[in-house]
Amino acid sequence: QVQLVESGGGLVEQGGSLRLSCLASGFAFSSYAMRWYRQAPGKERELVAYTYPYARDINYGAFVKGRFIISRDDAKNTVYLQMNNLRPEDAGTYYCQRPNGDVWGRGTQVTVSS
Repeated sequence: QVQLVESGGGLVEQGGSLRLSCLASGFAFSSYAMRWYRQAPGKERELVAYTYPYARDINYGAFVKGRFIISRDDAKNTVYLQMNNLRPEDAGTYYCQRPNGDVWGRGTQVTVSS
């Protein structure tokens, strides 16, 4: 069974950091691109970052501006999102996605206090 499970969300003060994790199972993780999305209440879901298989290329949404880092550990079947210098507008639910087959996790909530 293909599954993605996010973790690491929580409440953080403005300027703080969080590291999100997405544990994958049921498929050959290293062969797949992986993405992080986020969605704030009342807003469209937006792409945060994505990594190609074997991390041979990485891209970020324009709003990231050097604050976030996506990485992957293929030995652990996990993709990470290190988020630094968090702002209130970064709050929302963060989702992990495998674009091939449009597989989604259930999300992890990030709250940033000002």
